[in-house]
Amino acid sequence: MDFVDDALRAYDRSRLTLCSIGSHSALEVAYGARAQGLRNLVVTAKGRERTYTEHYLRKETPVPRGCVDEVLELGAFTELLNPEVQEQLLARNVVFLANRSFEVYLHQKFSYDEIERGMRVPFFGNRYLLRAEERDEAGNQYALMQRAGIRHPHQFASPDEIDRLVMVKAPHAKVSFERAFFLVSSPQEYRETSERLMRDGMLTEAGLKDAVIEEYLLGPSVNLNFFYSPLLDELELMGTDTRRQTNLEGFRNVPPSVYDALRSVPMRLEEAGHIAATLTESTLEKAFEMGERFVRAAREANPPGVIGPFALQCIIVAGPPKEFVCYDVSLRIPGSPGTRYTPYSSYRWGRDVSVGERIAMELVMARDAGRLEAILT
Repeated sequence: MDFVDDALRAYDRSRLTLCSIGSHSALEVAYGARAQGLRNLVVTAKGRERTYTEHYLRKETPVPRGCVDEVLELGAFTELLNPEVQEQLLARNVVFLANRSFEVYLHQKFSYDEIERGMRVPFFGNRYLLRAEERDEAGNQYALMQRAGIRHPHQFASPDEIDRLVMVKAPHAKVSFERAFFLVSSPQEYRETSERLMRDGMLTEAGLKDAVIEEYLLGPSVNLNFFYSPLLDELELMGTDTRRQTNLEGFRNVPPSVYDALRSVPMRLEEAGHIAATLTESTLEKAFEMGERFVRAAREANPPGVIGPFALQCIIVAGPPKEFVCYDVSLRIPGSPGTRYTPYSSYRWGRDVSVGERIAMELVMARDAGRLEAILT
Protein backbone atom coordinates (compact mmCIF):
# COMPACT_ATOMS: atom_id res chain seq x y z
CA MET A 1 0.00 0.00 0.00
CA ASP A 2 1.38 3.43 -0.93
CA PHE A 3 0.67 5.49 2.18
CA VAL A 4 2.41 8.57 0.83
CA ASP A 5 0.48 8.85 -2.45
CA ASP A 6 -2.84 8.11 -0.76
CA ALA A 7 -2.33 10.76 1.90
CA LEU A 8 -0.74 13.48 -0.23
CA ARG A 9 -3.57 13.39 -2.74
CA ALA A 10 -5.86 14.72 -0.02
CA TYR A 11 -3.39 16.85 1.97
CA ASP A 12 -3.22 20.62 2.02
CA ARG A 13 0.54 20.84 1.59
CA SER A 14 0.56 24.39 2.92
CA ARG A 15 -0.64 23.06 6.29
CA LEU A 16 1.61 20.07 6.90
CA THR A 17 1.72 19.09 10.57
CA LEU A 18 4.67 17.31 12.20
CA CYS A 19 3.39 14.77 14.71
CA SER A 20 4.91 12.43 17.30
CA ILE A 21 3.72 10.70 20.46
CA GLY A 22 4.16 12.54 23.74
CA SER A 23 7.37 11.05 25.07
CA HIS A 24 11.08 10.78 24.27
CA SER A 25 11.57 13.75 21.91
CA ALA A 26 8.12 15.20 21.22
CA LEU A 27 9.02 18.67 22.50
CA GLU A 28 12.07 18.68 20.25
CA VAL A 29 9.83 17.92 17.25
CA ALA A 30 7.30 20.58 18.27
CA TYR A 31 10.01 23.21 18.70
CA GLY A 32 11.59 22.33 15.37
CA ALA A 33 8.30 22.51 13.52
CA ARG A 34 7.52 25.97 14.87
CA ALA A 35 11.03 27.18 14.06
CA GLN A 36 10.38 26.37 10.39
CA GLY A 37 6.80 27.66 10.21
CA LEU A 38 5.10 24.26 10.36
CA ARG A 39 2.32 23.18 12.67
CA ASN A 40 2.79 20.39 15.19
CA LEU A 41 0.61 17.88 17.00
CA VAL A 42 1.52 15.74 20.02
CA VAL A 43 -0.40 12.52 20.67
CA THR A 44 -0.58 11.90 24.41
CA ALA A 45 -1.77 9.06 26.64
CA LYS A 46 -3.93 9.40 29.73
CA GLY A 47 -1.84 10.34 32.74
CA ARG A 48 1.03 11.66 30.62
CA GLU A 49 -0.51 14.74 29.06
CA ARG A 50 0.26 17.69 31.35
CA THR A 51 3.73 18.34 29.91
CA TYR A 52 2.07 19.06 26.56
CA THR A 53 -1.39 20.37 27.54
CA GLU A 54 -0.14 22.75 30.23
CA HIS A 55 3.57 23.36 30.61
CA TYR A 56 4.58 23.67 26.93
CA LEU A 57 1.27 24.35 25.17
CA ARG A 58 1.45 27.33 22.82
CA LYS A 59 -0.20 30.42 24.31
CA GLU A 60 -0.33 33.92 22.86
CA THR A 61 -1.35 36.15 25.76
CA PRO A 62 -0.15 38.05 27.63
CA VAL A 63 3.08 37.09 25.82
CA PRO A 64 3.78 34.31 23.26
CA ARG A 65 5.18 31.18 24.90
CA GLY A 66 5.27 27.40 24.51
CA CYS A 67 5.86 25.27 21.42
CA VAL A 68 3.07 22.64 21.27
CA ASP A 69 0.32 23.73 18.86
CA GLU A 70 -2.19 20.95 19.41
CA VAL A 71 -2.66 17.82 21.52
CA LEU A 72 -4.62 14.67 20.71
CA GLU A 73 -5.33 12.79 23.93
CA LEU A 74 -5.81 9.01 23.84
CA GLY A 75 -6.54 6.53 26.60
CA ALA A 76 -3.36 4.65 25.69
CA PHE A 77 -0.70 5.01 23.02
CA THR A 78 -1.80 1.72 21.42
CA GLU A 79 -5.06 3.44 20.38
CA LEU A 80 -2.99 5.26 17.78
CA LEU A 81 -3.69 2.44 15.31
CA ASN A 82 -7.47 2.71 15.70
CA PRO A 83 -8.99 3.62 12.30
CA GLU A 84 -10.82 6.65 13.71
CA VAL A 85 -7.58 8.00 15.18
CA GLN A 86 -5.82 7.53 11.85
CA GLU A 87 -8.63 9.45 10.15
CA GLN A 88 -8.14 12.34 12.58
CA LEU A 89 -4.43 12.44 11.80
CA LEU A 90 -5.01 12.33 8.05
CA ALA A 91 -7.51 15.18 8.37
CA ARG A 92 -4.79 17.26 10.05
CA ASN A 93 -2.27 16.73 7.20
CA VAL A 94 0.03 14.83 9.55
CA VAL A 95 3.58 13.76 8.76
CA PHE A 96 4.46 11.32 11.53
CA LEU A 97 7.85 11.16 13.19
CA ALA A 98 8.61 7.91 15.00
CA ASN A 99 10.58 8.00 18.23
CA ARG A 100 11.73 5.14 20.43
CA SER A 101 8.70 5.42 22.71
CA PHE A 102 6.41 4.95 19.71
CA GLU A 103 8.16 1.68 18.89
CA VAL A 104 8.26 0.47 22.48
CA TYR A 105 4.65 1.15 23.45
CA LEU A 106 3.05 -0.05 20.23
CA HIS A 107 5.28 -3.12 19.93
CA GLN A 108 4.04 -4.32 23.32
CA LYS A 109 0.70 -5.05 21.61
CA PHE A 110 1.36 -5.12 17.86
CA SER A 111 3.87 -6.75 15.54
CA TYR A 112 5.98 -4.52 13.33
CA ASP A 113 3.93 -5.73 10.34
CA GLU A 114 0.77 -4.50 12.06
CA ILE A 115 2.36 -1.19 12.98
CA GLU A 116 3.64 -0.60 9.43
CA ARG A 117 0.22 -1.37 7.92
CA GLY A 118 -1.89 0.30 10.60
CA MET A 119 -0.14 3.67 10.44
CA ARG A 120 -1.77 5.15 7.33
CA VAL A 121 -0.18 8.57 7.72
CA PRO A 122 3.12 9.24 5.94
CA PHE A 123 6.29 8.83 8.00
CA PHE A 124 9.21 11.19 7.81
CA GLY A 125 11.92 8.58 7.32
CA ASN A 126 11.81 4.90 6.48
CA ARG A 127 9.08 3.18 8.49
CA TYR A 128 10.38 -0.22 7.38
CA LEU A 129 13.76 0.30 9.07
CA LEU A 130 12.39 0.77 12.60
CA ARG A 131 12.28 -2.97 13.26
CA ALA A 132 16.02 -3.25 12.61
CA GLU A 133 16.63 -1.87 16.12
CA GLU A 134 15.24 -5.10 17.58
CA ARG A 135 17.91 -7.75 18.01
CA ASP A 136 15.50 -10.62 17.28
CA GLU A 137 14.39 -9.28 13.88
CA ALA A 138 15.82 -10.53 10.59
CA GLY A 139 18.01 -7.90 8.96
CA ASN A 140 18.56 -6.26 12.33
CA GLN A 141 21.16 -3.72 13.33
CA TYR A 142 23.90 -6.35 13.62
CA ALA A 143 23.26 -7.46 10.04
CA LEU A 144 23.40 -3.83 8.89
CA MET A 145 26.65 -3.19 10.76
CA GLN A 146 28.23 -6.31 9.31
CA ARG A 147 27.15 -5.26 5.81
CA ALA A 148 28.64 -1.82 6.46
CA GLY A 149 31.89 -3.20 7.85
CA ILE A 150 31.34 -1.52 11.21
CA ARG A 151 33.01 -3.13 14.19
CA HIS A 152 30.68 -4.09 17.04
CA PRO A 153 31.34 -5.95 20.31
CA HIS A 154 32.12 -9.66 19.98
CA GLN A 155 29.11 -11.80 20.82
CA PHE A 156 29.12 -15.13 22.62
CA ALA A 157 26.72 -17.87 21.49
CA SER A 158 26.74 -19.56 24.90
CA PRO A 159 27.53 -18.61 28.50
CA ASP A 160 30.07 -21.45 28.50
CA GLU A 161 32.19 -19.45 26.02
CA ILE A 162 32.63 -16.45 28.33
CA ASP A 163 36.36 -15.81 28.73
CA ARG A 164 36.46 -12.07 29.48
CA LEU A 165 34.31 -9.33 30.96
CA VAL A 166 30.92 -9.37 29.18
CA MET A 167 27.62 -7.56 29.40
CA VAL A 168 24.49 -9.70 29.35
CA LYS A 169 21.46 -7.92 27.86
CA ALA A 170 18.20 -9.65 28.76
CA PRO A 171 14.64 -8.29 28.86
CA HIS A 172 13.58 -7.10 32.30
CA ALA A 173 10.98 -9.39 33.89
CA LYS A 174 8.73 -6.57 35.11
CA VAL A 175 9.40 -3.73 32.64
CA SER A 176 9.30 -5.32 29.21
CA PHE A 177 10.87 -2.42 27.33
CA GLU A 178 13.83 -2.20 29.73
CA ARG A 179 16.72 -4.64 29.83
CA ALA A 180 18.23 -6.33 32.85
CA PHE A 181 21.93 -5.74 32.21
CA PHE A 182 24.58 -7.47 34.23
CA LEU A 183 28.34 -7.86 34.01
CA VAL A 184 30.15 -11.18 34.49
CA SER A 185 33.54 -12.57 33.50
CA SER A 186 33.12 -16.37 33.66
CA PRO A 187 30.47 -19.09 33.09
CA GLN A 188 30.23 -19.67 36.84
CA GLU A 189 29.70 -15.97 37.55
CA TYR A 190 27.05 -15.91 34.81
CA ARG A 191 25.12 -18.74 36.47
CA GLU A 192 25.39 -17.26 39.96
CA THR A 193 24.34 -13.77 38.90
CA SER A 194 21.48 -14.86 36.62
CA GLU A 195 20.08 -17.17 39.33
CA ARG A 196 20.14 -14.32 41.85
CA LEU A 197 18.40 -11.95 39.44
CA MET A 198 15.70 -14.53 38.75
CA ARG A 199 15.15 -14.98 42.49
CA ASP A 200 14.86 -11.21 42.82
CA GLY A 201 12.23 -11.08 40.06
CA MET A 202 14.30 -9.06 37.59
CA LEU A 203 14.87 -11.88 35.11
CA THR A 204 12.89 -14.80 33.75
CA GLU A 205 14.28 -18.04 32.41
CA ALA A 206 12.65 -17.35 29.03
CA GLY A 207 14.18 -13.87 28.90
CA LEU A 208 17.59 -15.25 29.75
CA LYS A 209 17.42 -17.66 26.79
CA ASP A 210 16.99 -14.68 24.45
CA ALA A 211 19.74 -12.61 26.09
CA VAL A 212 22.61 -11.14 24.11
CA ILE A 213 26.06 -11.77 25.60
CA GLU A 214 28.71 -9.41 24.30
CA GLU A 215 32.15 -8.27 25.35
CA TYR A 216 32.28 -5.23 27.59
CA LEU A 217 34.56 -2.66 26.03
CA LEU A 218 36.52 -0.13 28.05
CA GLY A 219 36.40 3.44 26.84
CA PRO A 220 34.24 6.57 26.72
CA SER A 221 30.81 6.21 25.13
CA VAL A 222 29.64 8.64 22.47
CA ASN A 223 26.49 8.78 20.38
CA LEU A 224 27.18 9.89 16.81
CA ASN A 225 23.91 11.60 15.88
CA PHE A 226 23.75 11.78 12.09
CA PHE A 227 21.26 13.13 9.57
CA TYR A 228 21.16 11.85 6.01
CA SER A 229 19.46 14.17 3.54
CA PRO A 230 18.08 12.52 0.37
CA LEU A 231 17.50 16.00 -1.05
CA LEU A 232 21.15 17.03 -0.73
CA ASP A 233 22.55 13.47 -0.85
CA GLU A 234 24.77 14.40 2.07
CA LEU A 235 25.46 13.08 5.55
CA GLU A 236 25.58 15.54 8.45
CA LEU A 237 26.80 15.11 12.00
CA MET A 238 24.08 16.85 14.00
CA GLY A 239 25.85 16.45 17.32
CA THR A 240 27.47 14.11 19.79
CA ASP A 241 26.44 13.20 23.31
CA THR A 242 26.69 10.54 25.97
CA ARG A 243 24.04 9.00 28.21
CA ARG A 244 23.24 9.37 31.88
CA GLN A 245 21.76 6.12 33.16
CA THR A 246 20.56 4.72 36.46
CA ASN A 247 22.10 3.25 38.48
CA LEU A 248 25.31 3.10 36.48
CA GLU A 249 25.83 6.79 37.23
CA GLY A 250 25.78 6.01 40.93
CA PHE A 251 28.33 3.19 40.60
CA ARG A 252 30.71 5.59 38.90
CA ASN A 253 30.52 8.05 41.77
CA VAL A 254 31.17 5.79 44.78
CA PRO A 255 34.65 5.43 46.32
CA PRO A 256 36.53 2.13 45.87
CA SER A 257 36.25 1.42 49.60
CA VAL A 258 32.55 0.48 49.22
CA TYR A 259 32.84 -1.70 46.10
CA ASP A 260 32.46 -4.93 48.09
CA ALA A 261 29.18 -3.71 49.58
CA LEU A 262 27.78 -3.21 46.07
CA ARG A 263 28.74 -6.55 44.56
CA SER A 264 25.20 -7.92 44.88
CA VAL A 265 23.49 -4.77 43.55
CA PRO A 266 22.38 -5.35 39.94
CA MET A 267 23.38 -2.70 37.43
CA ARG A 268 20.50 -0.76 35.83
CA LEU A 269 20.89 1.23 32.63
CA GLU A 270 17.58 3.10 32.50
CA GLU A 271 17.77 6.35 30.61
CA ALA A 272 17.91 9.43 32.82
CA GLY A 273 19.25 12.04 30.40
CA HIS A 274 22.15 12.99 28.17
CA ILE A 275 25.27 15.13 28.30
CA ALA A 276 26.81 16.94 25.34
CA ALA A 277 30.21 15.46 24.53
CA THR A 278 32.55 16.58 21.76
CA LEU A 279 35.02 14.51 19.72
CA THR A 280 38.63 15.22 18.97
CA GLU A 281 38.75 16.68 15.47
CA SER A 282 41.09 13.93 14.29
CA THR A 283 38.32 11.34 14.84
CA LEU A 284 35.67 13.18 12.81
CA GLU A 285 36.72 11.66 9.50
CA LYS A 286 36.44 8.13 10.94
CA ALA A 287 33.00 8.98 12.29
CA PHE A 288 31.79 10.25 8.90
CA GLU A 289 33.24 7.26 7.06
CA MET A 290 31.41 4.91 9.39
CA GLY A 291 28.15 6.84 8.96
CA GLU A 292 28.49 6.86 5.17
CA ARG A 293 29.08 3.10 5.08
CA PHE A 294 25.98 2.59 7.22
CA VAL A 295 23.84 4.74 4.90
CA ARG A 296 24.97 2.70 1.88
CA ALA A 297 24.36 -0.61 3.68
CA ALA A 298 20.85 0.39 4.79
CA ARG A 299 19.96 1.52 1.27
CA GLU A 300 21.09 -1.80 -0.19
CA ALA A 301 19.34 -3.88 2.49
CA ASN A 302 16.09 -1.94 2.79
CA PRO A 303 15.48 0.71 0.09
CA PRO A 304 15.23 3.66 0.28
CA GLY A 305 17.43 3.20 3.34
CA VAL A 306 18.06 5.85 5.96
CA ILE A 307 16.14 9.11 5.69
CA GLY A 308 16.84 11.83 8.24
CA PRO A 309 18.18 11.17 11.75
CA PHE A 310 19.95 8.07 12.98
CA ALA A 311 22.64 7.39 15.56
CA LEU A 312 25.57 5.05 15.93
CA GLN A 313 26.16 4.55 19.64
CA CYS A 314 29.82 3.81 20.16
CA ILE A 315 32.63 3.13 22.57
CA ILE A 316 35.99 4.65 21.69
CA VAL A 317 38.56 1.98 22.49
CA ALA A 318 42.22 2.65 23.15
CA GLY A 319 44.76 2.44 20.35
CA PRO A 320 46.92 3.19 18.77
CA PRO A 321 44.96 4.06 16.80
CA LYS A 322 41.77 4.82 18.73
CA GLU A 323 38.75 3.11 17.18
CA PHE A 324 34.97 3.37 17.27
CA VAL A 325 33.11 0.20 18.25
CA CYS A 326 29.35 0.47 17.74
CA TYR A 327 27.25 -1.27 20.39
CA ASP A 328 23.81 0.02 19.36
CA VAL A 329 22.04 1.72 16.46
CA SER A 330 19.09 4.12 16.60
CA LEU A 331 17.17 4.36 13.35
CA ARG A 332 15.01 7.37 14.22
CA ILE A 333 15.20 10.67 16.11
CA PRO A 334 17.60 10.47 19.08
CA GLY A 335 16.36 10.90 22.62
CA SER A 336 18.73 13.75 23.42
CA PRO A 337 17.59 17.31 22.63
CA GLY A 338 21.02 18.59 23.56
CA THR A 339 22.96 17.71 20.41
CA ARG A 340 22.72 21.33 19.26
CA TYR A 341 24.98 22.26 22.18
CA THR A 342 27.90 20.61 20.44
CA PRO A 343 29.35 22.73 17.62
CA TYR A 344 28.85 20.46 14.62
CA SER A 345 25.55 21.83 13.28
CA SER A 346 26.82 25.40 13.57
CA TYR A 347 29.96 24.49 11.60
CA ARG A 348 27.62 23.41 8.79
CA TRP A 349 24.72 25.87 8.97
CA GLY A 350 26.30 28.92 10.59
CA ARG A 351 24.11 28.56 13.69
CA ASP A 352 23.03 25.87 16.12
CA VAL A 353 20.34 23.69 14.53
CA SER A 354 18.53 21.16 16.70
CA VAL A 355 17.59 17.78 15.27
CA GLY A 356 13.91 18.72 15.45
CA GLU A 357 14.47 21.84 13.39
CA ARG A 358 16.68 19.96 10.91
CA ILE A 359 13.82 17.50 10.29
CA ALA A 360 11.45 20.40 9.73
CA MET A 361 14.00 22.06 7.40
CA GLU A 362 14.13 18.92 5.26
CA LEU A 363 10.34 18.71 5.15
CA VAL A 364 10.02 22.34 4.08
CA MET A 365 12.74 21.93 1.41
CA ALA A 366 11.02 18.83 0.04
CA ARG A 367 7.60 20.50 0.03
CA ASP A 368 8.89 23.59 -1.76
CA ALA A 369 10.84 21.51 -4.30
CA GLY A 370 7.90 19.18 -4.98
CA ARG A 371 9.90 16.21 -3.64
CA LEU A 372 7.98 15.07 -0.57
CA GLU A 373 8.01 11.50 -1.88
CA ALA A 374 11.81 11.48 -1.47
CA ILE A 375 11.62 11.79 2.32
CA LEU A 376 8.30 10.14 3.24
CA THR A 377 7.30 6.46 3.42
